Amino acid sequence: MPDPLQPVLGGDAPFDATADEIETRAELDVHLAKNTLAGLCVLGLRLDRDPPDLTGVDVRDTMFVGCHLAGPEVESDLILRGAHVVPPFDGRPYPTHPALLYTPEDLSAGFTEHGFAGMFDTVVYEHFVAHGGAVPDIREALAQRLHDAGIDNALGKALNEWAAVQGPGGAIGIMGGHAAARGSEPYRMVAALTRRLAAADRLIVTGGGPGVMEAANLGAYFASFDEAELATAIDRLAVAPHFMDHEPYTAAALSVRAAHPLPPLDVAGRLRHGGLALPTWLYGHEPANLFAGQIGKYFSNAVREDSILRLARGGIVFAPGWAGTVQEIFQAATKTFYATDGPSGAYVFLGVEHWSRLPVADLLGPLLARSPHGDLSGLIVVTDSLDEAVDALSG
Repeated sequence: MPDPLQPVLGGDAPFDATADEIETRAELDVHLAKNTLAGLCVLGLRLDRDPPDLTGVDVRDTMFVGCHLAGPEVESDLILRGAHVVPPFDGRPYPTHPALLYTPEDLSAGFTEHGFAGMFDTVVYEHFVAHGGAVPDIREALAQRLHDAGIDNALGKALNEWAAVQGPGGAIGIMGGHAAARGSEPYRMVAALTRRLAAADRLIVTGGGPGVMEAANLGAYFASFDEAELATAIDRLAVAPHFMDHEPYTAAALSVRAAHPLPPLDVAGRLRHGGLALPTWLYGHEPANLFAGQIGKYFSNAVREDSILRLARGGIVFAPGWAGTVQEIFQAATKTFYATDGPSGAYVFLGVEHWSRLPVADLLGPLLARSPHGDLSGLIVVTDSLDEAVDALSG
C-alpha cells in the first residue's frame, strides 16, 4: 500500500495516496460511469442524499465505510452482491470517517454561540473522556480507529496537494513546551522563526497544542505579513497568556484571526499559511490551536506522534521544553540514527541557556556519531540566533 506521507519524505510527485479509495461524490461518479466499484473503498459519503443508482454496478469486494445509504434495503442489496458495509456509528459527535483534515473553523464551531464548552473540539473531548479516554470500550474503540484512519487518508491527500505545488522537500517539525506563555521570549522567538521559514515555502509541522506549538503555527499563519504585524498579534494574544484559561484564550485567538484575515486558499495555501498541526484528544484539555492551516486531530496519540516525526525530515526545532520535549528528542534521534524514514535535517536547539541547563545535546552528539549511516553529530545546532537556525534548516 502506498505510504500517504511519501510525498513529503521525498517520493515521486504527483502522488496519489488513495488511488483505490473514493472520498468525494465527484470521484464516485467517475467510477459509476464505468459501471464498476469492484475492489474499491468508498469512504464517508452521504449516499442518502440524491442517492446514486447502484443496482447495475459491480460491487464485488467493494467496501462502503462510514457511508450513509438510502435505506436498509440498499445495504442488504450491496451485501448480497458481494460488497462489505461498515456503517457510520450513531451517537458520536465526530465523523466516523472524515474525508478531509479539520480547519480552525471546524474545531472552534459553536464557540460564538455556546462558548468553550459548546465548541466542536470540546464536545468531542468530553465524549472521549466519558467513553473511557485512552481505554475505550470496543464500540467506541472501533469508531475512533475508523476516524483516525480517515484522518490518515486525508493527511495523505493534503500532503499530495502540498507536494504538487511546493515539491517533495522535507517538512520542519517544531517541538517545545506547551506551557510557554503567549508573549514570552520563547513564544516570540519561535513565531519569528516559523514566519521566516513559511515565507520561504517550508512546511511547518507541530503537535497542534498551545505554547511553542501555537507560536509555530502562528508564525506560519503570518507568512505573508510583516514582522511588526506578527508582534502586534502576539501582544494581542498576550492578554490571555495561559491556555488553562480556556474561554479568554480561545477568544483571543479568534480575535487575532479576525483582525488579520487570510484570503480564500486551497489546501496547499492553507498549509503555507499556518502549517500543519497534528494534535490529539488525549490532551483535549488543551484548547485547540487555531492558527494551523490544516489540522489532523487524532484519538490515538501514538499514531499522531509517529506521524509528526516521520514528516519532519527537513529538520526539527527544539524550543525550550521539559519531559515531553526530551522524550520527543530521543524518539526523533532513534529515527535519525537508523534512517528509518530516510535522511534527516538539522536538530536545532533554540535557547542556549535552557539547553545548557538541560544538556541533552551533549548526550545526543555521541549517539548520532555512532549511527550506522555515518557520523551524524554535525546535525546538532544549539543557538539563540534565528539567522543561524534558518541557515541550518535551509541546508
